[in-house]
Amino acid sequence: MTATVAAVAADFTLRWSQLPALPDAEGFASPYGGISHGALIVAGGANITDDKWATPPTKQWYDPAFVLERPDGTWKSGFKLPRVCGYGVSVSVDDRLICIGGSDSKQHFADVFSLEWKDGALQTRKLPALPVPCANGCGALMGRTIYVAGGIETPMSTEALKTFWALNMDSLEAGWQKLEPWPGPARMLAVAGVREGSFYLFSGTDLHADAEGKPAREYLRDAYRFTPGEGWKRLADLPRAAVAAPSPALASDSGLVVISGDDGMNTAFQPVKEHPGFPRNALLYAPESDTWSLLPETPLSRATVPVVTWKDRFVIPNGETRPRVRTPEVWSVQVPEQP
Repeated sequence: MTATVAAVAADFTLRWSQLPALPDAEGFASPYGGISHGALIVAGGANITDDKWATPPTKQWYDPAFVLERPDGTWKSGFKLPRVCGYGVSVSVDDRLICIGGSDSKQHFADVFSLEWKDGALQTRKLPALPVPCANGCGALMGRTIYVAGGIETPMSTEALKTFWALNMDSLEAGWQKLEPWPGPARMLAVAGVREGSFYLFSGTDLHADAEGKPAREYLRDAYRFTPGEGWKRLADLPRAAVAAPSPALASDSGLVVISGDDGMNTAFQPVKEHPGFPRNALLYAPESDTWSLLPETPLSRATVPVVTWKDRFVIPNGETRPRVRTPEVWSVQVPEQP
């Protein structure tokens, strides 16, 4: 469907501020992020600490976890994940951060576990595993059910997953349920969203094998809405691709906000060291009119990072600023509500 772009209301202003940076010089792409008993948790992820501009660069995965109890507090460290891991889906529910799937340098995982900040320690608990290993998927909590869409099954997959799974937190014994997927292409690195009883799926990238049999990306701009009992509906396309944009999208009275992400316009940029970064704007989707609005420039360029709802704000903890470059910065943003 053709993108329908509307003008932006002059008073729709995202309010940005910085929280204490993570105590790591480099920062991480695709860590797990969430809330437990009022504290913000950021754990795992990956970065490139040696020569970023080597061909190919060497990516390293991590297991440290960090806890921030107050927005004006100091990060607590010394905690660890069960193993090095990143690029999974993060959901906060029942005062626990649920870490879903993910990968390390050699494999992808189906494992699901929770992190709970309790008595000055991070306690880990296993939950039902995904039907297959999955990294680079997207997901969100709607009501008491976690939904996970897409991803890839192995590090060298040349096909993205077209899977849609649901886990009811009140029926864990039933495990993950396979639901009918969206009607469009398979994808990974899409943006999830939840608003008023519906799950949204925006952008992402499909995969195919190139001439050498290696995975190549096809950037997507299509969008879908899933409503339990009604199924999927195709929505207006995004004005641009937003691959690996911070996820889930920010929910507000006005709609869903997608921040930055990779639009695919500079995938072949050379030299990589001088890449200008991902787009510094945001997109607002209004469900009532099925239209997209372009929002003004944001103070950050980000990809491969979760969005965490914490207190009265949305938090974007670390992520990529441009290819091969991560940041320890932690940003918070507040979305205006309708009067």
